[in-house]
Amino acid sequence: MNRRLPPQPLEWIDRNKKLSFDFEGRNVTGYSGDTIASALLADGQLCLGRSFKYHRRRGPLSFANHDINALFDTEGYVNLRGDIEPVLEGLSLVATNVTGKLVTDRWRVLQWLAPFLPVGFYYKAFHTPKALFPFWERLIRARAGLGKINTNANLNRVPKRYRHTDVLVIGGGPSGMAAAAAAAREGATVILVDENPILGGSLDYQLANDQAALGYRESLRADIAKSDLVTVFTSSVASAFYADNWVPVMTPDGILKVRSASVIMATGVYEQPAVFRNNDVPGVMLASAGQRLISRFAVKPCNRAVVLTANQEGYRAALDFMEAGIDVAAVVDMGNSAERGTLVDTVHQKAIQIYDQCSVLEAISRKGQLSGVLLAEGRSSIASGFVNGQHIDCDGLFMSVGWAPASALLSQAGSGLKYDDTIGLFLPTKLPEGIFAAGRVNGIFDLQNRIADGIYAGKSAAYHAGVTQNLTLHPSPRAKHAHSHPYPIIPHKKGWDFVDFDEDLMVKDLGRAADEGFDNIELLKRYSTIGMGPSQGKHSNMNGIRVLARKMGQTIDETGSPTARPFFHPVPLAKLAGRRLRPHRITPLQGFHKDHKAIFMEAGIWQRPEYYQTGKNRLETIHEEASFVRKNVGMIDVSTLGKIEIFGADASEIMDRLYTMRMSNLQIGMSRYALMVDDVGIITDDGVAVRRARDHFYVTTTTGTSDTTFREIQRRIVEWKLDVEVINRTGQLGAVNVAGPLSRSLLAELTDINLREEAFPYLGARSGKFAGKEALLIRVGFVGELGYEIHMAPNDLRTAVTQIMEVGTEFNIRPFGVEAQRLLRLEKGHIIVGQDTDGLTNPYEASMPWAVHTKKEYFIGKRSLKRLKEKRSRSLVGFTLLETQHGINLNESNLVISANNIVGRVTSVAVSPTLGHLIGMAYVEDKTIKADNTFEIRTSDGILVTVLQTKPPFYDPESLRQKPDMEHTAG
Repeated sequence: MNRRLPPQPLEWIDRNKKLSFDFEGRNVTGYSGDTIASALLADGQLCLGRSFKYHRRRGPLSFANHDINALFDTEGYVNLRGDIEPVLEGLSLVATNVTGKLVTDRWRVLQWLAPFLPVGFYYKAFHTPKALFPFWERLIRARAGLGKINTNANLNRVPKRYRHTDVLVIGGGPSGMAAAAAAAREGATVILVDENPILGGSLDYQLANDQAALGYRESLRADIAKSDLVTVFTSSVASAFYADNWVPVMTPDGILKVRSASVIMATGVYEQPAVFRNNDVPGVMLASAGQRLISRFAVKPCNRAVVLTANQEGYRAALDFMEAGIDVAAVVDMGNSAERGTLVDTVHQKAIQIYDQCSVLEAISRKGQLSGVLLAEGRSSIASGFVNGQHIDCDGLFMSVGWAPASALLSQAGSGLKYDDTIGLFLPTKLPEGIFAAGRVNGIFDLQNRIADGIYAGKSAAYHAGVTQNLTLHPSPRAKHAHSHPYPIIPHKKGWDFVDFDEDLMVKDLGRAADEGFDNIELLKRYSTIGMGPSQGKHSNMNGIRVLARKMGQTIDETGSPTARPFFHPVPLAKLAGRRLRPHRITPLQGFHKDHKAIFMEAGIWQRPEYYQTGKNRLETIHEEASFVRKNVGMIDVSTLGKIEIFGADASEIMDRLYTMRMSNLQIGMSRYALMVDDVGIITDDGVAVRRARDHFYVTTTTGTSDTTFREIQRRIVEWKLDVEVINRTGQLGAVNVAGPLSRSLLAELTDINLREEAFPYLGARSGKFAGKEALLIRVGFVGELGYEIHMAPNDLRTAVTQIMEVGTEFNIRPFGVEAQRLLRLEKGHIIVGQDTDGLTNPYEASMPWAVHTKKEYFIGKRSLKRLKEKRSRSLVGFTLLETQHGINLNESNLVISANNIVGRVTSVAVSPTLGHLIGMAYVEDKTIKADNTFEIRTSDGILVTVLQTKPPFYDPESLRQKPDMEHTAG
């Protein structure tokens, strides 16, 4: 810790708790309370990262939650912001956007290619010759983005929570604390949000050595701590504003959705960098960053400093640096030091050289670190490119040339912003009702006035929330002089004068973009990408506006500012996702599945057995389960199917209207495939419809669609004014499918229903006693074997399953899971809605014209299907591999390719244990199937494989297995 200072009065670190972590294989020691960047800087690691585009060395810039060139990756997380991310014991880190080691990053050569990578180069290059475009695209995509996500990392699920309050205060600096305390004193409930772990804001770094601030700091914190009406959320960012005062707050524990009657924005200001040659080398940073390092983390940012300033804050920073033992070589004032107040006298007394009407023309670097600065005298000299100024040796250059308001939330709330030339800031105008601004974001810089402004905002917010009737205070006066230089930009003919540190944008890049017609601030933003990096323009937008305004000969107001859209601060996707609140349902046979060592999978909202463990690997087990169904008998839980009862005088009419097949002529005691489409002919559901009486139908739906289908039927009943009642019985009934050549023999021992072929034919449905309880049996063939679905009340079903397994012992019965069922139905060529269909599939594309009875007078989607039949361009076809291609692996969603174009996709594919080879189904554009019935599929490895179109079903095409010999014995 060779840069660690002696204890500082307000430091955040706990020197009694040492922590060690790994950075690029090197052990680094820090303290509890350190951030990654502060610990590395204390250890002497001055280069913290590489820039996005040119991979230039970068150090800290702001230390204010937008140092995006100091990002780090761990095993489980990417793009950790080093300036705010706390150090943890045993952490293992590497720098983001680096290939190899940070110091020897192999992509650093890109900075020498800068002349060939101008702004917008990606729009203009690489498309000619066309044949090379795929190569360039892959190369650019590989280099794009920051960080590589580890898809095997443990998921960090965090909840989303809701809070309501009278007043929400955003910002925990002096104005924010004063506002929260004032609103609470009026009786309002308050939520106070601040992005730092400790309240205080600028009191804890910029005013750390100001004796007048000491009393305010302690009294404001005491007011917050003793109030039962104030709830504080630290290390939390209010990152957006939505209608009706709805603010998502990103806390360490997830998103807090806050709704309040009033909102106070005490968000403060962002210090802005000056623009000059090499303003990005490690050692050049904002003055407030140096103050934060010293006061909060007791880190000495340099040994010899130069302060570049255009306000009184720069003089305060110079004194803070001297207090920390830093040799301050000079203060370079871009204006007149006589206008900076009494602090200038103190700087003179400390024998610090002040250069008036000067600026830094260039930062000099040696071995990748700052070694000195070159000054230019006078604005006229600067404008003409004067280069013969004075050289000052230093290893730290601190910029305090101006501020930009943290006004994104105000803009999102609907406040207008107008540039104030006196202060040099965009200030809020016409605040919406219930929205209040306080402190520096409101143009108030004097500490006492900031606190008074906070008190006024707090009382006003409580008044608007209706908790107080008294409002006698008046707003505080805004600043009377500028705290920002109107144009702290010194272009250099050799470049490397960065306006945007996120995107490596220089002054010439913005000028070139304007010359090419992107001369509107929004167009400039999108073409050049200024303000579109991780810091969202916090350090770059203001200077970008200035460059464009001067280029176009406009005022700042005429130029305007880019729109601040939510989220104005990056939010981890894990927090947006929230806790994994997927409701799930279990079937009545959950205990049975667990007893038989089921491995569960999600099927919609249901937990279903994928397969049952036997000690063999997954694929072997699934194949065995499928083979048992083919040879003997198997049982699968199908309780997840939707079960809907429809009855009434108009039951047959509504069934005809709902489904594509005619249902009114269905015989009582028989079932029929039931396909449902929407108004535009897209398949939405399928199942089986059973006619139990003239005015009574029992319909099954696919797993997961019972609720939507039930609601659709209800809606149609109202729309069509039919005499029909409908009941959703999905949760009231369970069901199993017992299938296989021995299924009839097994079930005959447990029911009084006559199961013989002549009494109970294929697609028949019978009610009766099963295992001594009431049941509905439906003869189905989804898996391609003799099979019966048994629908019963849940308790009765559990009893029945016990008896099925007991009797089934002599028939060698075995339960099978969803994967075996999918394999069996694929062999039979049956589709699964949602797997072999998508949001655009109609029955003709799915090769199911037989399921559409167009002679019916009306059904949902009939008119659309008539037109779709004529326009069909793709079909769901079966395929197998050619005999010479055994061993090739295909996966679902592999693409069908023709002439280098995507012409389809694989929906289902597997190696059939029954047939001994690969089978599958795919959507293919009809015209691309060759004369020899072949087409090509690209494997996951990028290899093109020729397959042979084969008409399903692959197994038992004549359906002889539906009528097996009753005397068949167990295999």
